[in-house]
Amino acid sequence: MKYDFETLLDRRGHDAIAVDAIGKDAFKGFAPSTPKEGFDTIPMWVADMNFPTARSIQDAIIKRAEHPAFGYFTPSDEYFDAILYWHKLRKGVTDLKREDIGYENGVLGGVVSALKVFAAPGDNVLLHSPTYMGFTNCVTSNGYHIIHSPLTIDAEGTWRMDYEDMDRKIKENHIHVAIFCNPHNPCGRVWTKDEIAQAMEVYEKNDVWVIVDEIWSDLMMNGHKYTPVASVSEWAKYHTINFYAPSKTFNLAGLIGSYSVIYNKPIRERVQGISSKLVYNSMNVFSEHALIGAYSAEGDNWLSQLLPVLSANVNYAYDYIKEHFKGVYTFRTEGTYMMFLDCAEWLKEHNMEQKDLLKKGWDYGIGWQDGHLFEGPTCIRLNLASPTSRIKEAFDRMDKYVFNA
Repeated sequence: MKYDFETLLDRRGHDAIAVDAIGKDAFKGFAPSTPKEGFDTIPMWVADMNFPTARSIQDAIIKRAEHPAFGYFTPSDEYFDAILYWHKLRKGVTDLKREDIGYENGVLGGVVSALKVFAAPGDNVLLHSPTYMGFTNCVTSNGYHIIHSPLTIDAEGTWRMDYEDMDRKIKENHIHVAIFCNPHNPCGRVWTKDEIAQAMEVYEKNDVWVIVDEIWSDLMMNGHKYTPVASVSEWAKYHTINFYAPSKTFNLAGLIGSYSVIYNKPIRERVQGISSKLVYNSMNVFSEHALIGAYSAEGDNWLSQLLPVLSANVNYAYDYIKEHFKGVYTFRTEGTYMMFLDCAEWLKEHNMEQKDLLKKGWDYGIGWQDGHLFEGPTCIRLNLASPTSRIKEAFDRMDKYVFNA
């Protein structure tokens, strides 16, 4: 089936905070204001896509909805088989077994369940910065203390881990659990196998358990290759707790449902034990069938058509920024469909504060996201998962009304 990723999808009034929450009081810190008259808002702040999902997902949900009973259930063999199929097809994983897979309502809930296995409230947790705001919120709200190991930018402009800093921070702060994001959100790095292996060596020699968020692992830009963290060594396989979901790949966040891959049986049982004791951490019947529809041959076809579109958007955005926006640095996103802009030099040259730059964009319908939320006080995060014509329009507005006004 041929898919259309260029026709603008009207999401207004269809359960999408990306468009319906703009200017609402509850979202003032995220989407502060509606645009000036004559402009609509191009949603680039929420990390979901402005594309229709694969038809196989809708078909699977509709087929299940045609049966008029929705009682208690347990996941089917088809559900587990779909995950095994997808991990072999898209992630190159051939040793995954059904018993290694566990359910979580969301990746962040799984992160908290794993933290409770390895740490007590008040303990320190290592994260790289910039840091996904969801990690910040779930770690701190559950009583843990974050220690950041900042990523660095090398001479070629590529984000890198600082292994010496990681080792030092772990030792100085008596850390025994870390959160690792692969690919990295918000920076967009796809860590190589060697980079992951070096990070795991740091964790191994310091007896650190690693909670891994690989929710973005299907979204590789421009031919970059994803390496599962658990695959780089025998130690990594049995000392990592890995979380996935079809939500980022297929635009299914509103359906709820993610899953863990934990090869270490005692640890798996402890994580799942904590998850099961929550008031409600159970699969929705429609999310089960959505995953089955997603992790299929047609889902693979849809994704194969999507990735070149996202890659073209990344390339357009990177080249435009580099050519037109003096004083704005960015990295050519390798994975995820997010781009992280550092405007420090531009702000200094124009004697402007970050909040004023952000407002200027929102005034002209550029719905971007404040980097403060990600430990990037002079940064902006952009979602590039929209029709290419829409991305071009957004950058045209940035040029005319913001950075070169």
